[in-house]
Amino acid sequence: MTPAKLILIETATKDIWAKDILAKGEEFHFSRSVLSRARPKALHNQDFYELFWLHNGRARLVTPEARLALNEGDIVFLSPGHPHGLQGVGEESHIVNVIIRKRRIKELLARFPEVAQVFPGPGAAPIVIHRDMRHLSRLSAAAKALDAAPRTALYLEAFLLPLIAELASEARDQSAAMPVWLNEAMIAAEKPEVFRDGASGLVAQCGKAHAHVARTMQASLGMTPSDFVNGLRMDYAARQLRGTPDSLSEISEEIGIQNMSHFHRLFRTRFGMTPRQYRVKHQKGVAQPI
Repeated sequence: MTPAKLILIETATKDIWAKDILAKGEEFHFSRSVLSRARPKALHNQDFYELFWLHNGRARLVTPEARLALNEGDIVFLSPGHPHGLQGVGEESHIVNVIIRKRRIKELLARFPEVAQVFPGPGAAPIVIHRDMRHLSRLSAAAKALDAAPRTALYLEAFLLPLIAELASEARDQSAAMPVWLNEAMIAAEKPEVFRDGASGLVAQCGKAHAHVARTMQASLGMTPSDFVNGLRMDYAARQLRGTPDSLSEISEEIGIQNMSHFHRLFRTRFGMTPRQYRVKHQKGVAQPI
């Protein structure tokens, strides 16, 4: 689940609704297509969950923040509320696409928290996971069965749950392979007094040289100490935005980021919207509703 290199872009958006794609009684839509090489004229927003994988060729996933290069075997998990577009690169970029009603993922999340690893919730940035040829072959076989099946929740879950369980198992194996000292340091880094100091706070908990910690994290998790700590910071900031009246500058200072532009850039990369937009969307006046 390593984030791709980001190139900031700007483009217009349009809305696509599940009711215009899914017939009454259908819980999912399945399709195969060859991507056009034309640059998207506009990104589209949507009110449904979606996953697709590149069966052949190369492609580009365009979001308000970035252009992500996709290769054969990449699976992309998309949540509602995060605009995006697709562009083929080179010849014959084949994708397999599954569109899923929002309520179906919501129900799965209630029963299986592991689903959040690939469908983290509305507004979240796309998650890209690469599969090798062995995994891609299994996925293709499951896709054939899904394509032939009735568009009901039963067959959707029969397709999704083995895939998500496989990915969750791989994540656990990856975590188990980490050195004990790194695992303990990452747990300690969840505390504000640690992540407030950035990557150096995590490294201090490891008791190892920064370069050694960086190499170990890259090998074990595919991310840098800064990537990990900034993820913790943004998740904490999101909780503060949802549950407190603290100003953006107060929250930014609390997580150890003095530069507001940097705070906004990190937050938007993680959640697909600015901190202010996130607060408006998620903060509910329970005690004093308007």
